Amino acid sequence: MARSPLTLAALATSAVPELDVVATRNHSRMVHGDFDAAVLLTRDGDELIVRIPRNQAAESEQSADLVALRALSTGVRSRLPFSVPEFIGQAPAGGTRAIVYVFLPGTTAETADIEHDAGLAASIGRSIAAVHSLPTSFIGDAGLPQQSAEETRAATIALIGRAADTGKLPAALLRRWEQATDDSALWQFAPSVIHGKLSAESFLLDGDGVTAVLGWSELRVGDAARDLHWILATPGDAGETTLAAYTAAQSGGIDRMLTQRAMLYAELELARWLLHGVESHNADIVEDAVHMLDALVETVHSHNMNQLSPTTGPILAVDDVEQLLTQTPRSQSAAAPRESSGALHTDSYDLSEFELDAEADAMSDAAGAGIAADHNGTTIIERRPHGQSAADDVATGPIELPGR
Repeated sequence: MARSPLTLAALATSAVPELDVVATRNHSRMVHGDFDAAVLLTRDGDELIVRIPRNQAAESEQSADLVALRALSTGVRSRLPFSVPEFIGQAPAGGTRAIVYVFLPGTTAETADIEHDAGLAASIGRSIAAVHSLPTSFIGDAGLPQQSAEETRAATIALIGRAADTGKLPAALLRRWEQATDDSALWQFAPSVIHGKLSAESFLLDGDGVTAVLGWSELRVGDAARDLHWILATPGDAGETTLAAYTAAQSGGIDRMLTQRAMLYAELELARWLLHGVESHNADIVEDAVHMLDALVETVHSHNMNQLSPTTGPILAVDDVEQLLTQTPRSQSAAAPRESSGALHTDSYDLSEFELDAEADAMSDAAGAGIAADHNGTTIIERRPHGQSAADDVATGPIELPGR
């Protein structure tokens, strides 16, 4: 049963000493969310948000997010052109914990927003570039994951192997993906700081563009293409606009195969979906994944442009990837994978077993109060090979955007 905003407010007063809450409003996704959440208004006029995970997956996500937020020190945050959630306090809550953060205002982005607003797409590109331009040293200092180019390649090979072991991966895709991982040129990149879980819902907006980025649980050093594959699945010219702004905002060169790896990761989302279905023993998911993989084979064979590498042949155009990914069912009962937002302003980290599988593929926390309710329903209450520098392998040059 979902916790009421009043209960969440009481837990928040336990988590934050001398917190004086005067009003609260619900911020949960009710039955389908992974978190119970409420926005709190303090007597000083500040807004906070309190969130409690509803399941083990959400609790793990919350813990990782806290580690990442602590790593994002004041100095690191000052390098970013947007806000990042700020941890305020925590309190025990029935075997888990309630976490209180500063509430960041803004509208959660949607794919349609990016598709129809070139200015927004460009703002997102610049925001991603700012993350990738952060110094990598603070990641190691915080004990967060660091993945070299070769380790990234190995993790990708392992994912493909697991998908092949199901016996349901089309031979044409297996061959194509193996050729991509065999192509050393595709994996010559300098790892950078990456967010790790970006989707449209990761961004809060106002009229001028991105104001905040949420959901930092997979902050690490890794492949920049991991933060870009979702935007290439956005219809229209949004992907190209975002990538152009991203490239222009980078202080150094972009590796030539960034777009190709991003598109490979987009294709591999279908393999992840298949694996989730097999490992959760969900025949409906398996059937759906097989259908989409077959469609991917047909689409790949119908194109003669946009190669993953010189040896793999054509890949999906942006619109084709988007069409396939949007066919993935969103039913909560089917534990459908979603473009995880990690949004602190909703309960919609909506982590599923699928997202925990994805993590394995990539790397091996009351007080009483007077209460009343106004007529609007508002409750009133008083986380390379050794010896070889990544920079040695980087191939710079203009980004090669997919052909339309």
